[in-house]
Amino acid sequence: MIRLLLVMLIGGISLQGCAQSEPERLGTPIEGYSHTSAAINRFSVNGNGGPNLSPYGYGGGQMCCAPLPVKWHPGLTVVVEWEKDPNPHASANWPPLGTDGYRAAYKLHAAKYTRHRAVVAVAPYEDLGLVNVHFLPCNQVAVSAGTTYPGRPDYPFHFPQKMQEPAICPKP
Repeated sequence: MIRLLLVMLIGGISLQGCAQSEPERLGTPIEGYSHTSAAINRFSVNGNGGPNLSPYGYGGGQMCCAPLPVKWHPGLTVVVEWEKDPNPHASANWPPLGTDGYRAAYKLHAAKYTRHRAVVAVAPYEDLGLVNVHFLPCNQVAVSAGTTYPGRPDYPFHFPQKMQEPAICPKP
């Protein structure tokens, strides 16, 4: 009898090793929102790419994936890096596409792109969902990662789609 109990105890303990544990981190899709007149040529969250965004644009298609903890915790941050085109409509006055004049105009224009990097707090979430990155005036960024989305009352941010750059941005 004792031997049977011992075998059952050892068997039960060994089976615990086979139980599937919940992952601590998951890769979740990335989507972006530009609330400014600048285009976001490209951006990344923790090194993983997001879509390009037109001025005052959103979405651009979801890209994969930003690894984040399944459960939010205080102090959770991500690194957002992006390239910004401050004058995305300049090409309207360029020479025809494919010409030397066009290539020269593009080269001058691209030299004015700016690159940025920010460590951003992630808004609290109950369940991990889509990573939404909001690009705001003065090179500010806000990030959410829950199952809710912009426009819903339970979404953590309520930015207007079109925001104007102030004449002078506050110092960080």
